[in-house]
Amino acid sequence: MIFASELVERVAGQIKLRFLGENSGHDWYHIERVCKLARKIAIHEGADQEVVQLGALVHDIADWKFHGGDESVGPREAERLLLEEGAPQGIIDPVVDIVATISYKGAGVQTAMQTLEGCCVQDADRLDAIGAIGIARCFAYGGHAGRLLYDPATPPELHATAAAYKAARGTSLNHFYEKLFLLKERMNTAGGRLLAERRHQFMEEFVARFLDEWDGESAKD
Repeated sequence: MIFASELVERVAGQIKLRFLGENSGHDWYHIERVCKLARKIAIHEGADQEVVQLGALVHDIADWKFHGGDESVGPREAERLLLEEGAPQGIIDPVVDIVATISYKGAGVQTAMQTLEGCCVQDADRLDAIGAIGIARCFAYGGHAGRLLYDPATPPELHATAAAYKAARGTSLNHFYEKLFLLKERMNTAGGRLLAERRHQFMEEFVARFLDEWDGESAKD
């Protein structure tokens, strides 16, 4: 990975140590992929590379899903790490804003980024949630959280509020309808939208095949 500064390299080292063994799909390799994608998008958008890379590196530093739904832990932890590494306040503020705003919180909840840098990081994070890797991560997290693969008697729910989304305990397959299929239309940048197209199509094909096989049918029948 090409780092924008020594500060970014130091933060990357700290995050790698913390997340290398994580097993829910939010591991170091997820963070590294998001950082690379965000950098790629930022180049085309003309965004600040240091803020983008730092935002990508700390975006999951304390995800609310693993902290009882508390959305304040992530921004607080990101600020603490950046202060420890000597980041100036002019860098800390936009990075902390990215951490505070990046998460998807339900079909009926808008999480609009306030900065171009935030748009790049959010798009990169959402791109890693779709496509082939997104499928793998969906089922990895479902297993980690003790969720069923699929239950035909439990329909997907388009959550109208963040509270409803956080409280949901639906199946892994429902997550495609409740979040993953919606992300293509929520990309912020032209680069993000372009990269999302093929990944979205692959997910649609996968889910169609999954449901065929669930019913005991063959793709050739």
